Amino acid sequence: MSFRSASRACILVCVVVMSLVAFADDNPRTPWADSQTVQPEALNKELGDPKNAPAVFFVGFARLYTAGHIQGAQFHGTAGHDDGLTQLRSWANSLPRGMKIVVYCGCCPIERCPNLRPAFALLRDMGFTKVRALILPNDFAKDWADKGFPYDKGQ
Repeated sequence: MSFRSASRACILVCVVVMSLVAFADDNPRTPWADSQTVQPEALNKELGDPKNAPAVFFVGFARLYTAGHIQGAQFHGTAGHDDGLTQLRSWANSLPRGMKIVVYCGCCPIERCPNLRPAFALLRDMGFTKVRALILPNDFAKDWADKGFPYDKGQ
């Protein structure tokens, strides 16, 4: 291998490593513990019991909420944007801190979601003690709608 080829290979490796580091910085540590999560099957079951069902908040993009959301889910802003977090905070201020809440997005694979982590962290930091994150590994369509779980369109 020539010096020129080795230099190009070294530069390529550096670019790949730097890209991976940059991605890791854009993907902050998950703010929830395993006990603060819920899987789709379990949430669907909980929602079937109106006396014990949590309030469900969609924290993704408005157009996705309109396209389809968990039956009864509320939307109070896109949590990946400051104005959306402000809307969510303003709305949640009057809620009891012991209220059972599930937040979810489902816009994309959960490890890249720009909305779920900020919403969860905001509610937790506001003192909500029973907030959980719905784990949708792929997206809302694949992990909820395609499994036949109930959802609404519009609003």
